[in-house]
Amino acid sequence: MNIKLVKDFKKIYDAYVMPKFEGEVHIYEGLSGEEKLVLEKLIEKKEFTGKKGTSISCKLIHKGKLVNIVYIGLGSKEELRTYEVIEAFYKALKELDGDILVGTQGVEISQIVEALHYAKYDFDKYKTDKKDKKECNFDVFVERETDGICEGTVLAESVLLTRDLVNEPANVIFPESLACEVEGLGKKYGFEVEIFDEGKIEELKMEAFLSVARAAEKRPKFIIMRYMGDPNSTEINGLVGKGLTYDTGGLSLKPSAGMSNMKTDMGGAATVIGAMCAISRMKIKTNIVTVIAACENSIGGNAYRPGDIIGSMGGKTIEVDNTDAEGRLTLIDAVYYIINHENVKEVIDVATLTGAVLVALGMSTTGVLANNDAMYNALEEASKTAGERVWRLPNFPEYKELYKSKIADLKNTGGRFAGSITAGMFIEEFVGETPWMHLDIAGTSSTDAPYGYYTHGGTGQIVRTLYNYYLKK
Repeated sequence: MNIKLVKDFKKIYDAYVMPKFEGEVHIYEGLSGEEKLVLEKLIEKKEFTGKKGTSISCKLIHKGKLVNIVYIGLGSKEELRTYEVIEAFYKALKELDGDILVGTQGVEISQIVEALHYAKYDFDKYKTDKKDKKECNFDVFVERETDGICEGTVLAESVLLTRDLVNEPANVIFPESLACEVEGLGKKYGFEVEIFDEGKIEELKMEAFLSVARAAEKRPKFIIMRYMGDPNSTEINGLVGKGLTYDTGGLSLKPSAGMSNMKTDMGGAATVIGAMCAISRMKIKTNIVTVIAACENSIGGNAYRPGDIIGSMGGKTIEVDNTDAEGRLTLIDAVYYIINHENVKEVIDVATLTGAVLVALGMSTTGVLANNDAMYNALEEASKTAGERVWRLPNFPEYKELYKSKIADLKNTGGRFAGSITAGMFIEEFVGETPWMHLDIAGTSSTDAPYGYYTHGGTGQIVRTLYNYYLKK
């Protein structure tokens, strides 16, 4: 696939894709009088007015070549949202191939460029009978110079990297291979990477993290990424991604139907990796340290058990109520580390943490807990720019009673009620006074069926929200 910006064009394309706002449907000037008449009749017959979610296409013989004219309805210019633009172009472009001219007509170039990348994405690397993919060459018509193609390409490639990481099977992406992948990305895009092996993790007394990793053949890795884009500032932002590269549930074993897709339980790690790549490639003026406690939750004779009492880097003791509530145990050590050893001024953790968030918010919306209103407000604004939905959940003190233990400081579950809230608040126990947000992406990081501009598998949601969050800080 090739994408370039053009200010004028003389060649005849296989397809012409034109966005139209409601009430502003004009005929492409490059057509002959007879061709315009055909298109006008089609617009009249289909009653196409540019209404959001509508489109028409018309095949014509134009200067001796069969071409496809596609009009995309975007609705009201004032009410247009990012995800609506990307979805509209995605749907129009997905089945097209050859040389394609894409009009812009007042739409942000970066959003169109993103849609071009998503339209041709397919995770098919393991198929031996791949369909022949026809070459696509996109010329995006612009009237002035813009850097939108750069930002759009970087964001799309970062999102698709996240999708790829989520889609890879657990025999390909495991703690060591994930660490190697991050090291390669750091060298490629200009951020520092440091990897702690099991000895260093033990030295740091990350007992909760190591308890989860105990039974796995693939040994844990603690991955640190550092991007210092503002050397004149001493302030550092913290990002933490849940890195369970496979989750059996441990001795609280998942049923087979619930285990088959657990390669995606490192969606939080994939998301923060994608965000770091976008931020460093676009050279955003900010400082960020990102950490991932990468491990597998497996079964074995040495596995941690329901009823065990374990320690944590933060010093609190935890009664293990359920070994399938493992993500929060890895996150508390990662969060405590980044606050106390990397000296971040605020921290955001991103995790496929609970099934309860799907019950509450479905697959379209990321659940958020926060101890700081300004942080959440900034995240909400960033999510609107990105076209990704977030919703704040309460963290009232009464919920703490649900995960109190009679024999330790805390339990790692809070029972069946308010599951997403108590899981997030369990992590909050280890942040102290540091401004903090928890993003539960269990519903949004992957999908079983295509929707919008997402294909089956990883979605890459929240990468663009995090990018915009740090861009505006």
